[in-house]
Amino acid sequence: MFPGKRSAIYFFAIALGLFFSTAADIFGAGCEEARDSSVEATWSELLLRMPYPHRMPLPPAESTPIDGTYAKRESKDEPRVPCRRCPDYAVEGGTWKLHLDKGVFRIFHEATGWKSIGSFVISGEEFSIANDPVCHEVVGRYTWNLENGRLVFRVIEDPCAIELRAKNLTSLPWLSCQAPDREPAMTGHWLKPARCDNE
Repeated sequence: MFPGKRSAIYFFAIALGLFFSTAADIFGAGCEEARDSSVEATWSELLLRMPYPHRMPLPPAESTPIDGTYAKRESKDEPRVPCRRCPDYAVEGGTWKLHLDKGVFRIFHEATGWKSIGSFVISGEEFSIANDPVCHEVVGRYTWNLENGRLVFRVIEDPCAIELRAKNLTSLPWLSCQAPDREPAMTGHWLKPARCDNE
C-alpha cells in the first residue's frame, strides 16, 4: 500500500470516529431532552384533567390542609419486568409525583408514564380516596400526617389493585415540593426534592 493511501485511510478513520462520537453526544442529549419534554407534557396534561364521579359525587372544590405537589424517589435494584399490561400502582423504581388539590388527587410515575386520578376527602386525620378509574368501585381509607414537609400515609383499608395502591402510597414519605414558608420560597434557599421543578 502506498504511504499516501495509508495516510488517507488513517485520516478517514479518525474523521469517521469523531463524527460518530459527536453524533452520539448530540442525539443522546436530544433523546434526553425529548424524554424530559414528554414527561413534562404528560404531567401538565394530567394536571388539567378532572376525575369522573364513578363511586360517589366529587367533593366541593375547597382547600385542604395537605393540598400541594409531593414527590418520592423509589430505589429498586432489580430491572423492570417487561409487561404488556403492567399492574397498576406497582411500586416501580424512579420518581413518583402526587398532586393533591381541593379534593382531587393525581399520581404519576415518570419512568413509565403511568398515571391515575381520583377524588379525596379529609375528615380529621382520615384520608379517603375514591373515583379512581383503576378501581372505581373501591374507597381507600388511610390516616395522614404532614410534618416538616413530609406527608405520610398509613393504610386503614384499601384493596385497590390487589393492595398495590396502599403499598405505593405508604412505601415512603412524600416530600413537599412547596417551600416551608415565604422566605425560602422567594430566595430559593431550601432543599427542594428531586423532580419538583415542573410541579
